[in-house]
Amino acid sequence: MNLRHLIPIFDDSVSSWALDARLLRWLTFIWLFAGLIMLFSASYPVADARHDDGMYYFKRQVLWALASLILFNIIVNLPLRKILGISHWFLMVFLILIFVTLIPGLGKKAFDAARWIALGPIPLQPSELIKPFLVLQSARLFGQWERLRWGIRLAWLGVFGLVLLGILAQPNLSTTALCGMTIWFIALAAGLPYKYLGGTAVGGVLLALLSISIKEYQRKRVMSFLNPWADATGDGYQLVQSLLAVGSGKTWGAGFGLSQQKLFYLPIQDTDFIFAIFAEEFGFVGSLLLLILLGLFATLGLIVALKAKQPVHRLVAIGVTTVMVGQSLLHIGVATGALPTTGLPLPMFSYGGNSMVASLVAIALLIRVARESSEAEVVPLRKTEPENGGRRRMFQKNKV
Repeated sequence: MNLRHLIPIFDDSVSSWALDARLLRWLTFIWLFAGLIMLFSASYPVADARHDDGMYYFKRQVLWALASLILFNIIVNLPLRKILGISHWFLMVFLILIFVTLIPGLGKKAFDAARWIALGPIPLQPSELIKPFLVLQSARLFGQWERLRWGIRLAWLGVFGLVLLGILAQPNLSTTALCGMTIWFIALAAGLPYKYLGGTAVGGVLLALLSISIKEYQRKRVMSFLNPWADATGDGYQLVQSLLAVGSGKTWGAGFGLSQQKLFYLPIQDTDFIFAIFAEEFGFVGSLLLLILLGLFATLGLIVALKAKQPVHRLVAIGVTTVMVGQSLLHIGVATGALPTTGLPLPMFSYGGNSMVASLVAIALLIRVARESSEAEVVPLRKTEPENGGRRRMFQKNKV
């Protein structure tokens, strides 16, 4: 591989990419840049209080972004068949690590949930990193469903079930729901019989209800979501402060860096509720622009899926679009009180290296699908023209 392909700004192959791949690339960079700027504002007060350095979280996020961009550029220049050929190994490794987080002493807890493994100074969150590989393996399974034996089908469905149960046991209901919905939408797009899809959907809902009934803090979140003002200083405090931030933004926002709620009124403002700070500082207009960006990304993702020539590639595009846009909308829904409070980050906005890596890897897969779907018709034309011209000149010379 050309070393220039490791760094996006030096990758001179971009000019030969298909139009939708180039548009997705620029949309990703806009998304990433806006996210870093927003994280700088949202995290500054808490970073200054905790680490005596207001830039602490921002600098770490920039480093994660740079490392993730190297992975991003490797993937967009790597044939998708090679990535699909090793995706199951990554899925199994992260599945094992998910269950390692449940072992006392190995799993690192935060807010009563064991979701991390500490590798020195680097926290590893397997439930985030597994997302792109779950998309790849789901696409492989459902894209070849009719050609596979029932033994293989059931084995991989069992693996997916273990992934969801492992994440749910951490407990992490929001990520479990997102992963489950992604697998379900990929299966739906693959054309699986409705009796399987319907039964799976009912089972997922029942599992979620069971988890809420068992976990007291999840039940309190749902109850406080229904009426947060009933206990505005208790269980409803987080949502009330988030709604105050969103409402304070009004039409044009308070201005960049001028949020009041981030001054220790709204907890977790740099991760799970970063959209509330964004809405406060940029108002309705800024929030609308963010939704337009998500709409453009979703539209391009669907266009790529429709243009894909292979079923597996089409399902990869649908899965990545579902993860990125679906997670973003769930995060926004929580911050605005449209959904119960959950712990989902806003991709490329919220602080967290694992989420940054997973997001850029997933988008790189989508861009790779776009390239392989369109460039087979574009690239050869550029190469064959001089070759044909050369043949014509040789023919004329020999003829003379």
